[in-house]
Amino acid sequence: MRTLWRVAAVVVLAVAVGAFDLLTSERHGFFDLKVYWGALNYWSNHGGMIYDYLNPNTLYGFTYPPFAALVMLPMAWVEWPTAIKISVVLTVFVSAVLVWWMAKPIARSKGWSSWFTFAIAACMVAAFEPMRETVNFGQVNMLLLFLVAADVLFLLARRSPWAGVGIGLATAIKLTPGVFIIYLLVTKRWRAAITSMATAAGVTLIAGLIAPNATREFWTSALFDTDRVGLLSFISNQSIQGVVARVARADMKPVWAVLVVVTLVFWGWRSRKAADAGDERAGLALTAVVGCLISPVTWVHHLVWLLPALFLVAGAGFRETGRRKWVLLATAFVSWAILCSRLVWLWRWDNSGWLAFLFGSSYVWISILLLFLIPIEATAKTEEPKTDDQAEGTEKSSPSLVA
Repeated sequence: MRTLWRVAAVVVLAVAVGAFDLLTSERHGFFDLKVYWGALNYWSNHGGMIYDYLNPNTLYGFTYPPFAALVMLPMAWVEWPTAIKISVVLTVFVSAVLVWWMAKPIARSKGWSSWFTFAIAACMVAAFEPMRETVNFGQVNMLLLFLVAADVLFLLARRSPWAGVGIGLATAIKLTPGVFIIYLLVTKRWRAAITSMATAAGVTLIAGLIAPNATREFWTSALFDTDRVGLLSFISNQSIQGVVARVARADMKPVWAVLVVVTLVFWGWRSRKAADAGDERAGLALTAVVGCLISPVTWVHHLVWLLPALFLVAGAGFRETGRRKWVLLATAFVSWAILCSRLVWLWRWDNSGWLAFLFGSSYVWISILLLFLIPIEATAKTEEPKTDDQAEGTEKSSPSLVA
């Protein structure tokens, strides 16, 4: 009977999330995917330079390194509807795997049913605005998060000689995951850091040999063409740079640089504590959050990188007791709710004034709060699960946490 009730609860929640997504999601028509597909077709099938291509009637073109173009090249060999299906299927698949990795420790520590915990978590992630935006834009965020998370949680955690490969590949596809190379250096995982840098450099060199003209164009011109990215002050830019650009209305790079340095110092201190504790999940979450904060451009769909942090904060809240329990649970739930709400878009057309500063940049404030509250476990070992019957009568004590 309990299983039947759980299935019914999941079905009801899934229907509610589906209706919510239909009502609230903005239809982007797979805009970013269309840029990839169009640029690759222009390059592969029509002999054009990939970085010369602009999506019709826009200033947006292909902005990723040449290795990314080679990885995505099969897209040029399929029709547009097929490209959409491939993008959605891949995103859904890696997202499901990531949710399983992030939800299972919560289920295990509480003795909850793994499938039920996963199903509830998957529904909540489906309602998450950055996830909706990633799917609707046809973006690659979840694929990159998958590569990095697999590397950190399994290869690095197990001291595999292959640790760093996933981070290197992700960095060669899109430069922003390179913050995880800094994480490896800060936490003195020298071998993994060298492996990640060698992997990124190696595949970039291979791309250079296969596509020398595109490589030269990217590293000498396209990389520095900020017009291809968009306006820094646009409300979707939920990074420190976005806040500075909206407040200052002028070039304030020195202010941004100082804020970034302060953020990195704090992140480095917490990352070292996570590494010393052997808690790679905390290291993954902290670095993913800081990557969103320090990047010059963090569009809303990039904030899927906050998911590991939200899962960790929620999981710690379920294990904790007393006041800290409710602080962590409230932070996780309220942050998730705001990040589902499209709140920042109320200031899409006018992001001036104090309300825009407070609420129009609310995703930035959530990222900063998570950077402070991500729990670091004194031991990364996870306890064995209880049965459901045991879970009804008892509750495990929480693991110790390092501030």
